[in-house]
Amino acid sequence: MTRNKWISGPYLVWMVLFIVVPMGMVVWFAFTDNVTGVFTLDNILRIGNYSNVFVRSIWLGALATLICLLIGYPLAYIISRVDEKYQNVIVLLIMLPMWMNFLLRTYAWMSLLEDNGIINNLLAAIGLPRIHMINTSGAVVLGMVYNYLPYMVLPLYSVLTKIDGSVIEAAQDLGANRFQVFRRVIFPMSMPGIISGITMVFVPSVSTFIISKMLGGGGNMLIGDLIEMEFLGNSYNPNLGSAISLVLMVLILISMGIMNQFSDGEDATGGVLL
Repeated sequence: MTRNKWISGPYLVWMVLFIVVPMGMVVWFAFTDNVTGVFTLDNILRIGNYSNVFVRSIWLGALATLICLLIGYPLAYIISRVDEKYQNVIVLLIMLPMWMNFLLRTYAWMSLLEDNGIINNLLAAIGLPRIHMINTSGAVVLGMVYNYLPYMVLPLYSVLTKIDGSVIEAAQDLGANRFQVFRRVIFPMSMPGIISGITMVFVPSVSTFIISKMLGGGGNMLIGDLIEMEFLGNSYNPNLGSAISLVLMVLILISMGIMNQFSDGEDATGGVLL
């Protein structure tokens, strides 16, 4: 037991220095005045002025998460059902874009979506009108989906690939059609992967700032942009920025708590046949 404590010592120090202390600083700044340093609730109360930013962030993050789920679930299911020798190759292809720098991937989408970008030039070349795509909410959602889709596919694939084919065959032998097999067997058994994927996509989507800044322009400010502005912008106010960060963390924890409610009693190896 003593040896285990010594082994865990460096990790405890790491957690204190890089988790507990920063969190304590965020809470301290959030509840203190920017000038006098005395306790105040003004920073928390001022967040109401940015309610539209919070609503926009949650809406776009939820929309991107839903799209990732609608695309990622069928893709993960197809991958889990192909020959095993091809599965690793397909998973590698999905992860391949993640090896490139996040900023470079977003710059690439700027080149594609600009008014004089590649997509609009192709449309003009075939006689179709140009479409304004950059600096829109749609471009922000597209950037989120592209960058975070692997975080939805991988946990779903890891769960779906563990579903024993004999379980599906048993359901079919009992008279279940394809839709019933999916609804009563595959979907319940894949619920842990769905919850993990939703959490892994929604959390970075609702707090992103690079995607919204580069693809959304100034008219699509999200919570991440607001926090960056308070810490690094002309309206430098780390106390207000800390308060916004604290509220964002609370919202994320609430969202994760809600999602965990759907996983109660679910297990990756369990399911209902009929």
